[in-house]
Amino acid sequence: MNSARPMPFFDGHNDALLRLFKRDGGGDPARAFIDGEGKGQLDLPMALQGGFAGGMFAIFVPSPRNQVTTGDNGPPVFGTAPGAPVPPPLELGPAQAAVWSMASILIRIEREAEGRVRICRTVDDIRHCMDSGTLAAVLHIEGAEAIDPSFETLDVLHQAGLRSLGPVWSRPNAFGYGVPFRCPSSPDIGPGLTDLGKELIRACNRLKILIDLSHLNERGFWDVAELSNAPLVATHSNAHALSPHSRNLTDRQLTAIRETGGMVGVNFAVSFLRPDGRQDRDTPIGLIVDHVEHLLDKVGEDGVGFGSDFDGAMVPKELGNAAGLPALAAAMRARGFGEPLIEKLCWRNWLRVLEQTWS
Repeated sequence: MNSARPMPFFDGHNDALLRLFKRDGGGDPARAFIDGEGKGQLDLPMALQGGFAGGMFAIFVPSPRNQVTTGDNGPPVFGTAPGAPVPPPLELGPAQAAVWSMASILIRIEREAEGRVRICRTVDDIRHCMDSGTLAAVLHIEGAEAIDPSFETLDVLHQAGLRSLGPVWSRPNAFGYGVPFRCPSSPDIGPGLTDLGKELIRACNRLKILIDLSHLNERGFWDVAELSNAPLVATHSNAHALSPHSRNLTDRQLTAIRETGGMVGVNFAVSFLRPDGRQDRDTPIGLIVDHVEHLLDKVGEDGVGFGSDFDGAMVPKELGNAAGLPALAAAMRARGFGEPLIEKLCWRNWLRVLEQTWS
């Protein structure tokens, strides 16, 4: 690898499409991403500067603002105290309209970027992008509210490029129950998948769509583990042993992921990194490396990567945005990680698990 170029990162999760969907001021959201506008945590100029080679571009349908309290930088935050209410389920029609809009933004980014961004459907597509310096975008859905009970929408989205899906966000839907944002809290909160949710898992297996466990509660996690024939993957979650947040994974869950050859993408959200779960930009970048080390011990060096949550979370100030990714690579080197391991963590492990899941 050319030492003048930053270490490439393939990312398990970002919310750039949500930011573009919600942006104020009018104008073309595709051009805003391509040209950069000094907002958010991920756009094409930031990606090029920081070595962000590609990742899962999430489509997330936000709850109406009058139902929840909005967080500082990202999706609405709720359930921060025991007993706090969660948003009600979304209706199918409005959810589908939002999904089509965000998918359209990504398609227009690909078209207008003139070869600098590509929607990838295979690992060979991703490798070609990394070799040519093209941003590799994988279409992902976070929360399946737009999927109809007959899964016709799933078929159409798969043809459009959908290759990764989280059955729930942190609110209930027709497919299962997510974990509210609570710390300290166990992820073992409520029931897991519904009968329709179990059918969704089987449909994703048939279509070779990666199933993202990140927002499922613990019962839902074990439902997927029992049903799925694919590696278990949490695209943007951390270690519950270090940060006792309901969104993080217990050591027992991490062991199950390891046994399937699966993977965890370490989330940069400060509230999932910190032992106290606080929203604080002054959180040290070293906490990311602490979670990496714990996951390496529990999942193994082939099963750990990154799932930044850029544009969906508050991240350490030292990192800031995608342009700051070299600081994370430097922090891993300072901790004594060798270059072969850093390459696995930054991109090779994601390509391995995607190839195993999609092929």
